[in-house]
Amino acid sequence: RAAPKGAPAGGCYLTLTASAADRLVSVETPAAARAEIHTMSMDGGVMRMRKLSDGLALPAGKAVALKPGAEHLMVIGPKIDLVAGASVPLTLRFKSAPPVALNVPVKAVGGK
Repeated sequence: RAAPKGAPAGGCYLTLTASAADRLVSVETPAAARAEIHTMSMDGGVMRMRKLSDGLALPAGKAVALKPGAEHLMVIGPKIDLVAGASVPLTLRFKSAPPVALNVPVKAVGGK
């Protein structure tokens, strides 16, 4: 998702479907200082985001949506401007499956 110029982080949303039960354990990108798997929750009217240090479970054959207000990826300390039309290379690492390299498009806020 696009972020204001100079933003310290940006969110990444996608849907993953594993053919066998697995776990997304980390995400990497050369386009930022680091990338993390996060969850978001509300606590007393305050939004709390935290890193999922043990990763994210991917049940066999079930689509797991990483989306705003729930589990998602964070690109922290971006080295590029996260503007609509740009793209961010990501490598998703799993407990069992081989890594998956993606080139994720940056889309405008509110875009699909």
